[in-house]
Amino acid sequence: MLAYIIRRLIAVALMLMVVTLVTLSIFFLIPKLTGSDPAAMFVGKQADPATIEGIRQKLGLGDPLLVQFWHFVSGIFVGRDYVGGGSSIHCAAPCFGYSFKTEQDVWSILVDRIPVTLSMVVGAAIIWLILGVSAGVVSALKRGTVVDRAAMVTALAGVSLPIYFTAMLAMLVFRTQLGWLDARYVPISENPGSWFMGLLLPWVTLAFLYAAMYARLTRATMLEVLGEDYIRTARAKGLTEPVVLGKHAMRSTMTPILTIFGMDFGALVGGAVLTETAFNLPGLGNAAFSAVSERDLPIIMAVTLITAACVVFANLLVDLLYAVIDPRVRLA
Repeated sequence: MLAYIIRRLIAVALMLMVVTLVTLSIFFLIPKLTGSDPAAMFVGKQADPATIEGIRQKLGLGDPLLVQFWHFVSGIFVGRDYVGGGSSIHCAAPCFGYSFKTEQDVWSILVDRIPVTLSMVVGAAIIWLILGVSAGVVSALKRGTVVDRAAMVTALAGVSLPIYFTAMLAMLVFRTQLGWLDARYVPISENPGSWFMGLLLPWVTLAFLYAAMYARLTRATMLEVLGEDYIRTARAKGLTEPVVLGKHAMRSTMTPILTIFGMDFGALVGGAVLTETAFNLPGLGNAAFSAVSERDLPIIMAVTLITAACVVFANLLVDLLYAVIDPRVRLA
C-alpha cells in the first residue's frame, strides 16, 4: 500500500507539472502568437514602447518558455524577484505573479477568497451527498412506484434547470418575498449564525443540481447491484434486508459515486463560478469571472492551477478510499 501511495504521489507531481506547463503556454505563449502582448496588458493601452519593454524584462516574458516555467514553479515554493525596467519587486511564496489590473500579489487576492469557496462547496457537498444518495437508494428499492417517479422527476428538473435560474428563483422566493434568508457572506469567525444563514441559499441551490445527478446515478447503480448473484446469495443465507443493503449493496454502489464525487468536489473547490456570481459571493469563482472580464491573466492562471491541483488531489484521495470501500482493491 505504501508503494502504491508513493507511485501515486509521483504521478500527481508529474501531472501538476504538465498542467502548469500547458497553462503557462496557453496564457503567455499563445497571446504572443496571436498578436497580444501580456506586457502591454499589464501596463495598459496608453503606455509607451519603452515602458512595455521594461515590464517585459521585469516579468521575464522575453525568456524562453521553459525558463519562464522554472521561474514560475520555483516562485510558488520559494518566492520570486521581479527585476528590470528600472525597478524591482519581490513576491513572497507562494507566488502566482501580480495582477495586471491592481498590481497586487495574486496570492494575497485569492487567499481571502478560498475560505468562502470552501465553505460553500463543503456545505453543498454534504447536502447533495445525503439527499442524492438517499433519494437514489429509495427510488431503486421502490422501483416503479409513485415515490420512484416523483424522485426521478425532481432529479430531472434539478439536472435540467440552469443553476443561475435556480439561484434567481431561490433569492426571489426566500429572500425578496418571504424575507427568510439572505445570501450575504459573513466569516464564520465573526458570526457563525450569520455565516450559516448567509450560505444556506447557495448551499441548497448548488446541492439541488448535484443531488439530482447523484440520485439518478445511485438509482441506476443500485438497481444493477441488486440484480447481482452475491446479493441473492446474501438474502438466501437469511441475512436481514438492512444488512444486505448496507453491508453488501451499498459498498458496490458507492464506488462510482465516490469517483464522480472526487471530480466534482475538486472542480468546485477551484470556484463554482455561476453560483458565486449569482449570489455575489467573494470566492474563487467570482474572482475568475471578474478576471476573465478584465483579461487579468495571472489571476485566471492561478485559479486554473488551483482548480487543477484540487482535482488531482481529490482523485488521489478517491483512489485511496477505494481500498476502504472495496476489499478487492486491497487484495490487488
